[in-house]
Amino acid sequence: MQTLDWIVLIGTLVSIVAYGTWKTRHSNKNVEDYLKGGNEAKWWTIGLSVMATQASAITFLSTPGQAFHDGMGFVQFYFGLPIAMIIICLVFIPLYHRLKVYTAYEFLENRFDLKTRSLTAILFLIQRGLAAGITIYAPAIILSAVLGWNLNILIVIIGILVIIYTVSGGTKAVSITQKHQMAVIFTGMFIAFFLIVSYLPENITFTNALEIASASGKMDILDFSFDFNNRYTFWSGIIGGTFLALSYFGTDQSQVQRYLSGKSVKEMQMGLIFNGLLKVPMQFFILLVGVMVFVFYQFNTSPINFNPAATETVMNSSYAEDYIALQNEQDAIFTKKKDLMSAYAETKSDAIAQQIASYNIGDRANREAAKELIVKANEERTLSVETNDKDYVFIHFILNNLPRGLIGLLLAVILSAAMSSTASELNALASTTTMDLYKRSFVQNEDENHYLKASKWFTLGWGSLAILIASVAYLADNLIQLVNIIGSIFYGNVLGIFLLAFFFKYIKGNAVFMAALVTQVIVITGWWYDWMPYLWLNLFGCALVIAIAFIIQFMNSQQNENA
Repeated sequence: MQTLDWIVLIGTLVSIVAYGTWKTRHSNKNVEDYLKGGNEAKWWTIGLSVMATQASAITFLSTPGQAFHDGMGFVQFYFGLPIAMIIICLVFIPLYHRLKVYTAYEFLENRFDLKTRSLTAILFLIQRGLAAGITIYAPAIILSAVLGWNLNILIVIIGILVIIYTVSGGTKAVSITQKHQMAVIFTGMFIAFFLIVSYLPENITFTNALEIASASGKMDILDFSFDFNNRYTFWSGIIGGTFLALSYFGTDQSQVQRYLSGKSVKEMQMGLIFNGLLKVPMQFFILLVGVMVFVFYQFNTSPINFNPAATETVMNSSYAEDYIALQNEQDAIFTKKKDLMSAYAETKSDAIAQQIASYNIGDRANREAAKELIVKANEERTLSVETNDKDYVFIHFILNNLPRGLIGLLLAVILSAAMSSTASELNALASTTTMDLYKRSFVQNEDENHYLKASKWFTLGWGSLAILIASVAYLADNLIQLVNIIGSIFYGNVLGIFLLAFFFKYIKGNAVFMAALVTQVIVITGWWYDWMPYLWLNLFGCALVIAIAFIIQFMNSQQNENA
């Protein structure tokens, strides 16, 4: 990190926070202004805000690493999103607008009862509160590992920056800052992409790079298999992804609040359609950046594990010599494969492609062996350093290959994404706490000013809790998967409750409440014992709560008839 990088990084972040705070300093006169932005948002603001809320720092750190290791197949995860956008535009938005709700969960009291509304709100608060901590922790742990910055200080800095403008300006500040954050994000990612391509050897064109990636299996986008153990297939994306997106965009207050701020139903719908049309290409592009990083490292040496903390751990253990031997073997494979890559780009020979595939097998075997050594080093030194390096691939490339100034810009991309997603989460957590729990069940007869102040205090409280969660968190297999796993554990159940409310008038509140409690226990159990890939938990939880609710309602009806 050079002085210019620090200027770009700090200048970008401070200007976004300052602008959001200044722009909304006099705009929040009541709770409606604070929580719904005065219903002034245009469709492009809604679309970018919705996208920025979902595209956390985890997206820009983990997704390129996912593509580096596993290829483009992860894009199938998003195939169900456009379908979900259409359903939400036709069913959810008109209903929310007609009822003039502050949160999605208000509707459930009108349809069922207070306890069902409160339970659903609490389920949201649990999973989104955890996710808020992770969206802060993700960039902090990675940046601290690769830059040597203090982890806890980084967490506090990110959290405080978000809290400042979110507490000050509410929903409007979140939406305004997210437009600028998305501009920084798109600019940084496009620059990174074109630089990666320009760094390839002169005889390797972009088309050649795609062919090289394809020879290594990185361009296999569609998987139509019905293998239940394969996490990302066309079917899991279309079915499980649709249910996850329906739950997230239709019932998660962090997203619902983004489009509830729209000027009209049409603006809300256009904002979501905009997101639906742009989201899949955006994720495709981010994955493609990761694939280009893979191609770059076919012509430039790479570490056997990209996590510097893991390398340091094993090099300070009794397994250092074994680790060095693996790295030397990896370097030998690189040297042999580098010449093959250039030859394949010219000839497209199947025989060369088979040789590349065999070397790739050795490459993967060495990387897995390195992880095993890191595990042993962890045990020897009683540490818990992360062995999986997917989240470190892109940041390693940035820090070691980009010119001065652009490193600061790409770090600003990562931190801007963290701030935008966390701001939406804190805003939604405060809204749900204030309107669904505090005002509805505890303090019901205060004036607007009281609830406005309460919303700000709850925003501060959730922000502080997110910082605390981030401070005690630990990395999972892959950060982007961790966030989606947390969502999948709760979203299916919540979506099922909303579908019962929309389409099954026969079902009453008591049946739904009991079914939701039972379903949540079963889904958590299923996740714990790994009954199925996590994407399918969305469909499983949704179907289960509906089925159990029908059974309970039928039993209640039978009892009433026999009474």
